[in-house]
This record gives sequence, C-alpha cells and structure tokens, in this order.
Amino acid sequence: MKAATVKEIKLSLESLSPSELIAICQRLARFKKENKELLTYLLFEEYDEANYILSVKNEIDTGFDSMNKTSMYIAKKNLRKIIRNTAKFIRYSGKETTEAELMIYVCNKINESGLDFKKSTALTNIYSALLKKITKIIATMHEDLQYDYKKQLEIL
Repeated sequence: MKAATVKEIKLSLESLSPSELIAICQRLARFKKENKELLTYLLFEEYDEANYILSVKNEIDTGFDSMNKTSMYIAKKNLRKIIRNTAKFIRYSGKETTEAELMIYVCNKINESGLDFKKSTALTNIYSALLKKITKIIATMHEDLQYDYKKQLEIL
C-alpha cells in the first residue's frame, strides 16, 4: 500500500465531520505510542510550553538517574537513548527555543553526571555533536534570544 501525500490527506480530512475526525484520532492513538504522545502534546501541552519543557526535563533527569556509569559502553548506549527521546519530544514541539533549552539541559546533565566522557572518543563525539547542533539552532533565532543562549553555550 502506498501512503497518500500530505495534501491528499488534508483534503480528505477537511471533508470529514467532527465525529469522524475524533474516531480517526482515536484509532491513530491506539497504534503507536508516538502517535499518542503527539496527540497528548497537541491537545494538552502545546499551549503551556514552559510546563512541557519542565516535564521533558524530568524525563531527562530520570534517564540520567537510571544510567549505568560503571561501563563506558553501557553509559554511551544510555546517553544515546536519552538524546533520542529528547529529540522525539523536541520534534513534537517544533519550536527552536524548546530545542535549544532542552539540548543545553542535556549537555549540562552530561557535565553533572560524573561521566569521564573525555576518556571515551564516542562520548566526546556525542557531546561535540550536541554542541554543534545547539550552535546551529541558536544561529537561526532572534538576536536577543541568541545572546541569552550563547551565554549558556559558553558555559558548556
């Protein structure tokens, strides 16, 4: 089965009644956890971005608390999982400020975690990739926001 284009889906959705749209959203939520998380963001958290950022930071904290720091290999896998989940939550929001704030928070948590990431090439590469991504995000923002986030980036 070939998937329809976004334009075709939009046209089809516009022709449906509200009750049919609700039924489609409920079916979407049943199939994948990510669909349910996105619907949760759009329905409940989109209008309170500060609270959303706080809840994602709590998720990041939980990930770092449960991280196994005895083995660099396992720590690297755990760190990649945390970054992957953070990227998923950033994708739901789609806002540059949210992305910059959460990525800076992850970098701060890496520094606070006690991991000696400078001994591991893989962990160093992950950290430097995060810093590059943050720099790229900050470059697209308004000048006032750039100044604030660049200050935070310099600390890292």
